[in-house]
Amino acid sequence: MIKSDHITTTTCPYCGVGCTLQLHVKDDFIFKVTTPFDSPVNHGNLCVKGRFGYDFIYHPKRITTPMIRKTRQEAGKRTQAFDLSEWREASWDEALDYVADNLTRIYKRDGSDAMAVYCCAKATNEDNYVLQKMYRALFRTNNVDHCTRLCHAGSVVALLQALGSSAMSNTASQVVMNDVFIVTGSNTSENHPIISLQMKDAVQKHGAKMIVIDPRRIDLVDMAEMWLPLKPGTNVPVFSAMAHVIVKEDLVNWDFVKNRTENFDEFLESLEKFTPEYAEEISGVPAEDIRKAARMYATAKSAAIYWGMGISQLSHGTASAMALIHLAFLTGHVGRDGTGLNPLRGQNNVQGASDMGSMPFHYPGYMRVDNPDNRTKWEKAWNIEEGGLSLKLGLTTTEILGNAHEGGIRALYIMGENPMMSEPNLNLTRHHMEQLEFIVAQDIFINESAAFADVFLPATPFAEKEGTFSNTDRRVQRVRAAHPPRGMSRPDWQIVCDIALRIESRLGLPTAHWAYSNPEEILREMGSVNPDYAGITYDRIDKEGLIYPVPHMEHPGTPTLFKESFPRGRGKFHALDYVPVREQVDDEYPFILTTGRLLEHWHGGSMTRNSALNEIYPEARVEIHPADAEIHGIRNGDPVKVQSRRGEVIVRATVTEKTTVGVIFLPWHFHEAAANLLTNDALDPQAKIPEFKACAVQVFPARESDLPNAEIVLNRGRY
Repeated sequence: MIKSDHITTTTCPYCGVGCTLQLHVKDDFIFKVTTPFDSPVNHGNLCVKGRFGYDFIYHPKRITTPMIRKTRQEAGKRTQAFDLSEWREASWDEALDYVADNLTRIYKRDGSDAMAVYCCAKATNEDNYVLQKMYRALFRTNNVDHCTRLCHAGSVVALLQALGSSAMSNTASQVVMNDVFIVTGSNTSENHPIISLQMKDAVQKHGAKMIVIDPRRIDLVDMAEMWLPLKPGTNVPVFSAMAHVIVKEDLVNWDFVKNRTENFDEFLESLEKFTPEYAEEISGVPAEDIRKAARMYATAKSAAIYWGMGISQLSHGTASAMALIHLAFLTGHVGRDGTGLNPLRGQNNVQGASDMGSMPFHYPGYMRVDNPDNRTKWEKAWNIEEGGLSLKLGLTTTEILGNAHEGGIRALYIMGENPMMSEPNLNLTRHHMEQLEFIVAQDIFINESAAFADVFLPATPFAEKEGTFSNTDRRVQRVRAAHPPRGMSRPDWQIVCDIALRIESRLGLPTAHWAYSNPEEILREMGSVNPDYAGITYDRIDKEGLIYPVPHMEHPGTPTLFKESFPRGRGKFHALDYVPVREQVDDEYPFILTTGRLLEHWHGGSMTRNSALNEIYPEARVEIHPADAEIHGIRNGDPVKVQSRRGEVIVRATVTEKTTVGVIFLPWHFHEAAANLLTNDALDPQAKIPEFKACAVQVFPARESDLPNAEIVLNRGRY
């Protein structure tokens, strides 16, 4: 048995649950991961990613030296360079000067509107704070965004409009307090496995009743009181029909509606057409099931709603989330323990990155950038002249690349994101990437997006850095280095601050504070202006973390929000209408494609597909219902071509009743069969989130020889 040199306690780098990890280290190598039983988040449990998905840190294709492209790329003619022979190693000084010189050159020539940055939901709070600060304080632009635009942007916008806050109102562990809870648009067992265990405990040990509303027969359906298998993109009719039942059968909590909400009459008028029969015609869910689910939720003593990206990743994602919010307003199932509106965040620090201001409309703490009073607060914090920060709303993630052209975005800084896997309609994304004049990639692997870059800055993964993550519960937790960085790699915040000092000098600007001695100093600077984090210090979160808001040093944290009021005062009802998904099925494209994640993999795959987890699930598979498979002559394991109006992929079929008739499912982790070659880039007009969850496709039988060989693709120099 190997004996550890030491054990480092830290936070998992995968989903938003934020499990506590114990990294067992021998000779600067992690050989085992365990977890303490007293962790308030995961109580001794870990999923396969948390327990075994750490070895990407030691993958031979990890880049640990700064790299510069040997051939300077021209806008419009930019190509991908996976082969390391197309790069040359550089010193940190050369690489950082190269970045600073080119970013400064483009900024001086074209101004703020030419500059844009992607922050990173995998990086720490401190990393994200200094990166958005650099772009706002030095380049005076709000063209700052990250992957929340591609996951829960619809939820964020709806919650801000209705409540004035975009975070989970309660904690996931409070599910055991529920009498009834709804899980919708979330394959919780695969995307948030530890939360799904708590949901199962709520049912089995505490007698809670679970309602699953999802197009797929996910694992939780087996334990659910009800399953409503709606067609993808028909959330608004189903949820609004439930609201219709609650109103018509007088199941409304009138005290709550009267005392804590507004705009009810306008909402009520818009609700009139959403009868259960109307919803059944659109969604396929039987009207009587809608009635039963509505009664069950409304009459519960304590009920909650947990949702994922099946709600938000639609061209009407904001309306989908708003329809859920209405259910809580009507029944008063918010503002108490064991109730709430709970969007389950997908990445380890997507909540924290948003809190840090990694969005085009908000400074840290969700302070609007177009509010002069907010601008003044951050000008003082960052030592910027009065009126120096921009009041102009920035471009979102999807808009940044859409504006990559002469007269638009010319320089893009990408920290840890991978738009060439995560954006919809990847053929169009490739065209946009080709148009950029200068690209900086700060990451651990040369992935599909970093291969377009002019310079690569090697960062450290979670186990080689200090900082904090904020999980889906709003719990701020420590991240600790288990061993020194590999090679010349450096923590993201140090890289960013060194670049900022160089740019500041080249621009001749007054000195903002960039010479931080440690990441806690960064968090304290942010907390000095953002009251939600004002009482958070590394000492206070050393063991269990704190759930913000934590407004002062004696405050214990706030697991349940909105007990007395909402941040905007009263909760606001909104009139809704049903807007179908942008692409309807037809004779040419008769299937609806929906996409998502697998238990064994995570997002663009740069971590899990460079770990032992790739051996467990090495290739993409498309799920198709047996009735559809029989009609099209497809057997389990057969190669098939999935084609949309934007692209095609060839994968093996899994014939399963996990999906429903007319709906196929494809995970998006596999670059050799990238689901986002197929998806629609239609956007929600409010949240600017793409419609990943529904597009029209056709499925054809294919030949064995047509299948992409994943190993060959990888070994051709993808990294």
